[in-house]
Amino acid sequence: MAEPVKRNISDRIFGAEEHAAARIEGQKLNKYSDIAVKMFHTQVLTAKEMSFPAIGEFASRLLSGITYYRTLYFVNVLRIDMVYVTAMLTLISIYDVVNNPLMGMVYDRTRTRWGKARPWIAFSAIPYFLSTALLYSGALFFGDSAGNDPKKIMFVFLTMFAQETFSTIYTIPRNNMTTLMSPNPKDRISVGLLNTYIGELGAQIVYIVFLPLMELNNKGIINFPMSMVFAVISCITSTLGCASNIAMAIGCKERILLQPKPAPITKSMFYVLKNKYARRNFIANFATSWWSSGGYSWDVVTQMEIFGGTLYSFLAYLPYNIFDSLSITFIPKFQKIFKGNNKNAVIVLRLWDAISALIMALLGFKFVDNRWAMVGIYGLFYGLEGVNNGPANVFEGELGREINDYTEYMTGERPDGTFNILTDLITKVTSPINAWLTVKIFKWSGYDTTIPMLPWSQGSKAIYQKVFFLFVGINLLPHFIKIIPYFFYDLTGEKREKMYIALNERRALIAKEDEMNKDIENLIETLGKEETAQA
Repeated sequence: MAEPVKRNISDRIFGAEEHAAARIEGQKLNKYSDIAVKMFHTQVLTAKEMSFPAIGEFASRLLSGITYYRTLYFVNVLRIDMVYVTAMLTLISIYDVVNNPLMGMVYDRTRTRWGKARPWIAFSAIPYFLSTALLYSGALFFGDSAGNDPKKIMFVFLTMFAQETFSTIYTIPRNNMTTLMSPNPKDRISVGLLNTYIGELGAQIVYIVFLPLMELNNKGIINFPMSMVFAVISCITSTLGCASNIAMAIGCKERILLQPKPAPITKSMFYVLKNKYARRNFIANFATSWWSSGGYSWDVVTQMEIFGGTLYSFLAYLPYNIFDSLSITFIPKFQKIFKGNNKNAVIVLRLWDAISALIMALLGFKFVDNRWAMVGIYGLFYGLEGVNNGPANVFEGELGREINDYTEYMTGERPDGTFNILTDLITKVTSPINAWLTVKIFKWSGYDTTIPMLPWSQGSKAIYQKVFFLFVGINLLPHFIKIIPYFFYDLTGEKREKMYIALNERRALIAKEDEMNKDIENLIETLGKEETAQA
């Protein structure tokens, strides 16, 4: 019997786990090579397993659509002073510095017979969506009180605190669930694509309902208070969100097998930083995390006051909505153009979006006082962004999963929660600067929130030039900076395929040694039987 290899202190603290695909003996892995290749190429997800995450994404995007108007809700509907709003959001961000890392660590160390993500999704969906519905129903009780009413401010802060707590418990497992469902990249792309388009439908429903109701209320044509709009939409969304996410937790399987004993927390943190691709993205995000657009719903201001209301906004967004829906049909063509190279696809398509936004911002600055010119400019250049939307989401989503998979390949550990710790921690560390900029930029805009949102109601070209810049132009620099790391990404072609084959060999090896996850065992047995039958 061979003597166990002695490991020095540095290796024990920072070295990869024994089951890392990059360090297991080739002889041990090779006997699973045929099954590993089949795992890489065989799609295993059922229609039900693909539909449940999509329905959950639909509810999440409905909620994101509401959350997109959160600051507007606090300032215009609840009528809380912007200074108090910024202060509350900053305090919640500071709380996240503790909340997110704790949940990330707990999630990464979760090992149950039902998997890693499913138990957390089932447990957290109800309190998360319930606290959200309560937050956006607050204006029914406090909307008419003073902007500095301590009861109103305390209600908002406590419900945001509860929402943020359960959001973290829910979001980390929810965002990683689809990655754990199948070892096949095509399965992951299919689920991601379905999530994107069903989710986009959810977001569009909020926009379709919200803007016309606001305009009709502001013009005095109807009397359906915005407080009721937020309450009704949030309650419907929360009900759907609870039902769909619990159904997903029950009806979907996790087929990515993790090592039975998780690595120590110190190692997990180091493993993420050891991933050169993740480290570059971390630096790029940190370099831009202090950036701020002023924290207000500048899209609503643009639609209501620059474009001129619902009808004109509909025309401005029409090309994007058409091409966004059609872009799903362009995916095979883009895959052929880029020959499966996700890196090149992401760089080209995101530069495409950035250049379109840059031209739009420059032309908008000049023609902001011409309604039809603005509708045409926005329609053309935002429509161009819609052309590549489906392919860009597919390529970028899979590229992100590949980066996480690389950590598992190199170290034997899959610290998805720790990934979130580092990426979220960036924004929390710089949140004081961001909050300061939010207040400063909002004041710089000169926009008066006490004036009803009607066409050109601010009466100032300079103000609307700033508004349009804050809507489409201010995030251009962060956009360009975040593309830079992908120029150094080399996990492509044969290198990528070899990594996945080794990962699946390792998963098959662990499945034979650990009987906790029956789903992955059943998958391997099925593939093994197919192999025998073919022989």
